[in-house]
Amino acid sequence: MTQRDSRMRLPAAYWRLWWASAVDNVGDGVFAAAVPLLTLTITRDPVLVSLVSAATYLPWLLLSLPAGALVDRFDRTSLMWRSQALQAAIVAVAAVLIRLDRIDITGLAVVGFGLSACEVVFANASLAILPDLVPGALLHRANGNQYTIANAGQLFLGPPVGSVLFAVAAVVPFSVDAGSFAVSAALLATLPRRPRRRPAQPRMRAAVAEGVRWLAGHRLLRTLAGLLAVNTFCFQLGNVTVVLLATETLHVGGRGYGLLLAGAAVGSVLGGVVNARVVARIGALPALLTALIANVVVFVLIGASPDAVVLGALLACNGFATTLWSVVTVSLRQQVVPEELRGRVHSVYRMLGWGLMPLGSLVGGLVADTLGIRAAYPVAGAVRGVALLVALPAISSAMRVVSD
Repeated sequence: MTQRDSRMRLPAAYWRLWWASAVDNVGDGVFAAAVPLLTLTITRDPVLVSLVSAATYLPWLLLSLPAGALVDRFDRTSLMWRSQALQAAIVAVAAVLIRLDRIDITGLAVVGFGLSACEVVFANASLAILPDLVPGALLHRANGNQYTIANAGQLFLGPPVGSVLFAVAAVVPFSVDAGSFAVSAALLATLPRRPRRRPAQPRMRAAVAEGVRWLAGHRLLRTLAGLLAVNTFCFQLGNVTVVLLATETLHVGGRGYGLLLAGAAVGSVLGGVVNARVVARIGALPALLTALIANVVVFVLIGASPDAVVLGALLACNGFATTLWSVVTVSLRQQVVPEELRGRVHSVYRMLGWGLMPLGSLVGGLVADTLGIRAAYPVAGAVRGVALLVALPAISSAMRVVSD
């Protein structure tokens, strides 16, 4: 980033997107803290707990490819606000069921699947629309801001609020989340429309195949997509039982669990704030590799956390590293993928990167049930380390070509 770039201002349309994300992500943080706590009132079986998480991530495997084709075919602004409005309706129905004491593990899994199905469309559209709102020179800053508010809302502000509200009544945090989706939808509806201009659209299967071929032909992005698949699988393998590690092994209460997640968010927020400076100082490749190595080390150490303070500090380090490498890779995709293919390429990348998360959730539950709650994170760290060693030569070579 040059001195001139640092003085450029992000446009007003971008800030409307940012505010919509801010409201939505605080609600998501409230929801994220409340769901595990509600799940524990129904069951403490780690396998059943993992089923809710698996259902939540399953749409990334099943729906990501057709969602990408929709994003390239229709107005992205409309897709975004409509998906948020539908999410508001889903959570409102869940709140009613909770109030009537009619929710169970199956119901939670269905709610998680429905919300995530909408999120697949929303996330692909928001990634594809950002370069239309922001000059290319400011993408790192804009993406950093997006990750900062997402982490601040989902991990820092929302979780303690969610845990406190859950202590008041189980229905309250879900009602708050429904309201946040509605406000976000209203803000997103004010963004400029850019209808797809191509008069002849290929059939859905051909459109999806076009995005798959483009990603397969780009060595760096396909390597990063494969590494992301392993890393997100491992993240869920460890993270699916973090609520059990905190509450049962380290004896953290419901409110303390929300504060633990909030403390962990500090690292994620910091990663979003400083990412552009780090990349400008040391370069994208060193920043990417440093973050990936840090993730491996931290995952191995989390399983040995002696208390909640150490666990929170390690989760914060992991959040910083994850945000840093996420911003680098997202900005890279937005810069190199053609505008007319952004939705489909992003969707293929996300499907590969997030498609194994349901399996990671199930494996994490089985590992915890078989080897103990502490075992999931070290196992995940070891797998991430092996994957990084395998991918390292290709990433280094390809990133040098991009830099040149």
